[in-house]
Amino acid sequence: MTLCENCNCVSGFLLCLLFGVLPRVYSETLSLNGKWSLSNSNGSVSLPAEVPGCVHSALQKQGYIQDPYFRFNDVSYRWIAFDNWNYTTTFTVSTQLRSKQKVLLVFDGVDTIASIWLNGVGVGETDNMFQRYAFSVRDVLKDGDNVLKVSFLSPVLYASDQRRAHSAYRVPPDCPPDVQHGECHVNFIRKAQSSFSWDWGPSFPTMGLWRGVRLEAFDVLQLVLLSSVPLYSVSNSQWRVHVELRVDALQTTNGTISLSVPELESEQIFQMQFLRGRTKKSFDLHVNTSSEVKLWWPNGHGEQPSYLLTVGGFQDGFTILNTETKIYFRTVELVQEPVVGSPGLSFYFRINGKPIFLKGSNWIPAHSFQDRVTPDVLRNLLQSAVDANMNALRVWGGGVYEQDLFYSLCDEMGIMVWQDFMFACAMYPTDEDFLQTVREEVLHQVQRLKSHPSIIIWSGNNENEAALATNWFDIPEAEKPTYLTDYVKLYVDNIRGIVQEEDQSRPFLVSSPTNGFESEQEGFVAKNPYDAHYGDTHFYTYTEDCLDWRTFPRTRFASEYGYQSWPSFSTLQPVSIEEDWSYNSPFFEHRQHHDSGNQQMLLQASLHFNLPNATDPHRRFTDTLYITQVMQAQCVKAQTEFYRRSRSEILEGKGGTMGALYWQLNDVWQAPSWSSIEFGGKWKMLHYFAQSFFSALLPVSFEDEGMLFIYAVSDLSHDLKLSAVVSVYDWSALDPVCTRRSDSLLIPGGSAAAIFKQRVDPLLGGCGRCSRLTCLLAFHLEDSSGQRGPTNHHFLSSPKDAQGLQRPNITASVQADKSLLTVTLHSSAVAPFVWLDVGNIPGRFSSNGFLMLSANTTVSFNAWRPTSAAELSKALTITSLADVY
Repeated sequence: MTLCENCNCVSGFLLCLLFGVLPRVYSETLSLNGKWSLSNSNGSVSLPAEVPGCVHSALQKQGYIQDPYFRFNDVSYRWIAFDNWNYTTTFTVSTQLRSKQKVLLVFDGVDTIASIWLNGVGVGETDNMFQRYAFSVRDVLKDGDNVLKVSFLSPVLYASDQRRAHSAYRVPPDCPPDVQHGECHVNFIRKAQSSFSWDWGPSFPTMGLWRGVRLEAFDVLQLVLLSSVPLYSVSNSQWRVHVELRVDALQTTNGTISLSVPELESEQIFQMQFLRGRTKKSFDLHVNTSSEVKLWWPNGHGEQPSYLLTVGGFQDGFTILNTETKIYFRTVELVQEPVVGSPGLSFYFRINGKPIFLKGSNWIPAHSFQDRVTPDVLRNLLQSAVDANMNALRVWGGGVYEQDLFYSLCDEMGIMVWQDFMFACAMYPTDEDFLQTVREEVLHQVQRLKSHPSIIIWSGNNENEAALATNWFDIPEAEKPTYLTDYVKLYVDNIRGIVQEEDQSRPFLVSSPTNGFESEQEGFVAKNPYDAHYGDTHFYTYTEDCLDWRTFPRTRFASEYGYQSWPSFSTLQPVSIEEDWSYNSPFFEHRQHHDSGNQQMLLQASLHFNLPNATDPHRRFTDTLYITQVMQAQCVKAQTEFYRRSRSEILEGKGGTMGALYWQLNDVWQAPSWSSIEFGGKWKMLHYFAQSFFSALLPVSFEDEGMLFIYAVSDLSHDLKLSAVVSVYDWSALDPVCTRRSDSLLIPGGSAAAIFKQRVDPLLGGCGRCSRLTCLLAFHLEDSSGQRGPTNHHFLSSPKDAQGLQRPNITASVQADKSLLTVTLHSSAVAPFVWLDVGNIPGRFSSNGFLMLSANTTVSFNAWRPTSAAELSKALTITSLADVY
């Protein structure tokens, strides 16, 4: 969005003609991105650097350091964050730019503690990674060379100094657990909290200009920000577009504003007056009631149509403002109402009046160094979410508010965003300086992001209500009122107050997990924020059997849950050496940032699978990586299916589950984590499983006291008459022993219902030679047109106890037909968890990690770069469960 310089867009030109006005050049922008120089505090290190960028990226690019992700370099390169660094650039400005009445030096992102010097004059300071800074510099610019210097202080030392200055009482936690190899007091600095380490990521406290830098020069006025939020009035059944213009005017300016959505034949002209200084003006464009408005829907529920809003400003026969932006029409409600048969409240989202089950995951930063999060990286990860039938992501509160492209892609793809503010797993100071920078941060981010329909909720923090309520930090009882007061002051009085003033179009939660309205009634910190009768729940357990559905909370909304696995060998290989390729190596211990995580994975896997025992050490190592992914996929599948089948049931007051967001979608580096997508974009087995367990129509099985139940789960908008088809297989044979079909049952759209019920023993007895140890079940849903949705499976015993399971001796044939690569597999036996791996060839299979119940199966490979059949065939390896024993 810019001031009109030449009315070069069609809409702007038409507006000029319409009003008989001419364009005039009022503004000019000079980008300062590109080549800068970088040096440390004593000048011993000096090198070129790119802006946007960070110190670590510059040092690596110029060969001063290796890949920071290689082996133990996260610890080896700690010195970088303990030094102070200077970014410097020299530039010239045109006479035309200097002649403008006001010139601003604008930083879209400064990480984090810095002072800004232009031609030796201090023009400003920064203390918040999440703010936009603008400094007036017209009188400091000169003819010829201008020297701009940004001096950064060590974020680690700054945070420590801030902690020491806060002497009245402790603000926990002081430091992360030792297993994370991290830095201390991150809660005292407004930067990505995970940059000092997390249980899935390294400690790289970055410094740098992580977003763009430029000069903005203008006369009369400048458009600082345009926001547009469509709102629907139920009383008169009409849409209006609420438009806010934030401008910087050098003098009181009178004129007219034109708002237009041509496709909806809607346009209005407003008289306007912008007072001198920075002001906000609001306008409501009422949409023509005779025009049909196409609504934005989440993925799987409809399309995501957009419209073009044009904004023009005119004064004294000249166009002073001309811009356009996409708008989308949708409504969102968070419904917390009494539930029949329950003492609690519901917790679900209505989009355009329709209850929507949120299916998805949690998003963390895609890289420790944000300059490396390219558009291709974002598109790949978000497309992978859509391809796995997800419709929602939670942007977790310990990372960053993502770049504009992230939210624009979510808008286009129909991905709903649960947006946390960047506070996580800690208490925070509430002195006035800290509160003021937070207020500016929140105001900027809400104004920047509220036009995106994908964002359906703001949430104040990650797990801080739970931390206080369950006393994570061992705060003495007598001191708790101090922390409760601070909590309410920060998240309610300040953050919530700003959000509700700036954006009435979507709900706000103070925390996650929370009991929502109930937490508010209890003073915003509930006695038990994990109460399944209210709000959302985070749930983790690593010692109980992950396949036992009785261990899962029958919650209203599951916003975090998950299990760890290791990434594949091709992902680990570039950051390790041969001596690291052992599950018990120092590298494997160092890379694991979750206490006892490696042992927990094997313990959980051993409940149902034999652990790999190959005599060859490398084979045993890669087999162990595989078995952790099998375990993770099965565990998250079981839990997700439990939540999905619980959407229509209230049992003992609990249930009515309307969301399943597992932890976590993506990785920040090559390491064990809860992710379903490895660093670099490769799908783990879990992500392939998610394609099925997030299907719009899904059959789900479970047993209760010897009774087998199969539920039909539907996210569809229409009813279907369905039956369940259950096939019993012997582990030692590829043909089904017998097949059973249920009677047809009408399954309403947006519901889950039992469609098949039979005791297991009679079911197997009717199949002749089957027992729980020798047989397994496969099942799917059918209507009159045939199979609907994926085929699912049900193991009648742990696979490690299965009798008759054989090595399947799978062979493969790879073929290319134009741009389509296919792999045809032949198996001699039933093969669970068939895993196709093509090393570092980027792409994904149409299906993977599957149960192979036929002699021949064909899958396709979607290559993300030009790939031949010969290359794919050479790289292909195939593993199934029996192959690792």
